[in-house]
Amino acid sequence: MRLFRRRLGGHEIAPDEIFLDSSNLPGHDTFHFEGKVERPVSRRAIFFVGVFFCLAALIFASRAAQLEVAQGAMFAEISRENAIESSITFATRGLVYDRNGKELAWNELPAPTSGASTTEQFAKRRYSELAGLSHVLGWIRYPKQDKSGLWWRKEYSGMSGAELAYDEVLSGNNGSVMIETDARGRVQRENIVAPPVRGSDLRLSIDAEVQSKLYEVLHRHAGATGFVGGAAAIMDVETGEILALTSFPEYDNQAFTDGDADAVAAASEDKKVPLLNRAISGLYTPGSIVKPIFAAAALNERIISPAKIIISTGALTVPNPYDKDKPTIFRDWTVHGAVDMREAIAVSSDEYFYTIGGGYGSQKGLGIEKLDDYSRLFGLGMVTGVSLRGEEDGVIPTPEWKAKTFGEDDPWRIGNTYHTAIGQYGFQVTPIQAVRFTAAIATGKLITPQLLASSTPQFTKIGIPDEYLEIAREGMRMAVTSNRFDATVKALNLHGIEIAAKTGTAQIGSKNQYMNSWNVGFWPASRPRYAFAVVLERAPAGTASGAAPALAPFFSWLVANHPEYLN
Repeated sequence: MRLFRRRLGGHEIAPDEIFLDSSNLPGHDTFHFEGKVERPVSRRAIFFVGVFFCLAALIFASRAAQLEVAQGAMFAEISRENAIESSITFATRGLVYDRNGKELAWNELPAPTSGASTTEQFAKRRYSELAGLSHVLGWIRYPKQDKSGLWWRKEYSGMSGAELAYDEVLSGNNGSVMIETDARGRVQRENIVAPPVRGSDLRLSIDAEVQSKLYEVLHRHAGATGFVGGAAAIMDVETGEILALTSFPEYDNQAFTDGDADAVAAASEDKKVPLLNRAISGLYTPGSIVKPIFAAAALNERIISPAKIIISTGALTVPNPYDKDKPTIFRDWTVHGAVDMREAIAVSSDEYFYTIGGGYGSQKGLGIEKLDDYSRLFGLGMVTGVSLRGEEDGVIPTPEWKAKTFGEDDPWRIGNTYHTAIGQYGFQVTPIQAVRFTAAIATGKLITPQLLASSTPQFTKIGIPDEYLEIAREGMRMAVTSNRFDATVKALNLHGIEIAAKTGTAQIGSKNQYMNSWNVGFWPASRPRYAFAVVLERAPAGTASGAAPALAPFFSWLVANHPEYLN
């Protein structure tokens, strides 16, 4: 009852009053778990804990608002760009070799700059320092970044020469990697998405040493005699492979690739136009080098026999129907006397080719239509198909061309036909066309020039019997070996090499105050293997030492150093 009254009175019964008895009292420990009774947490403690958690929540909410609202856009951009990004792995460009395996263009990978990823580096292009190769090799542009580091040009770009012509072969395919970085921009890992594919190598048909020597010899001769430029080509007459193709003056293709602004400006402003690849884009009046074509044409048309004699008096005189006292005179470069076809080629008689070209007296001529037809048959007036870009097609003078150029008021005249027959008037050809038609005289096949080694020959047959072409070949050999005073290519009558050749001189300028000098030919004369063509540009009229004397040191060097090219 006492206990009941205490409960009614509000007194709380202690646990030990209920459970404590005499059996466990002696060992009772109030601090031991099983004997301890937890007291309720005070309201004061609960208050302070609540205040602490509210302050923490407020701090975190404030920071979250700052990151997500005030600076959210900035950190979102950082997250997109820096956390995981894609980077280009640039493909290595293919190498370029000459026919003998000599490196002409290769790559150098620069050391990475401090703090830069190696994926941001690309190989630098390097070129041979041999003279005379710039126009054949060409130059490239590198990949390019904007100020923010984005690549707006992601490929190497071939700009000229073989670098442009075979850009797809050399370039390969870029790869890519995914780069993961931490908050401080440090690379954590790189995963290759697509590996780069290296570009293929090229083996050109040219012999770099031969081409460089040819360039040096001609460039030195031009400087000594007043010519401002020129070009040369050597081609295998059976395969079309180009052994040498050079143009001078040339530009520094390494400086162009490296982006040297001063070098680019100097070359662009140079009056000698070093950027012009004269071998394929230079247009020149051919002069007498086309005479062997028209000799073979006259034989094929059966308007003359090779043994028929024409007397060269030094000029061909055509009566003027309007004034008998003022005939038109077409002069020869000298008096040759009696010449047959072989001798006419050897001494380059203008009077002989006036006669078989336009006709004179009882001798029938080819006429301008046939001159045009046979010029095209030998590849003139059209591109050759060489792989280099920028090739010109040239001009063959015709009545249609004259009317278009000078108007209908000036009709075609017999004198225009005469001048066309000796490679003058509006005739224009490129050096690579010249080497091609010379090879056609040697073989009877019009072959496509090839810049790659081991190319499959591509050609069409001229359709002129070889016996007629042989007359032209014999005349060209006589130009080198004849003892006549007026034989035109005696400078190339050299020991150790059997050359057949033909010269050509063309007057240029408003008053014929300048001249271009040509020399074309092939060797060995008895069994042609290589054809060549050289033009020297714009020397003072009357310059005696032209293309043939310029070539003599080169052929002497070839005999001494490269017997593999002699037979």
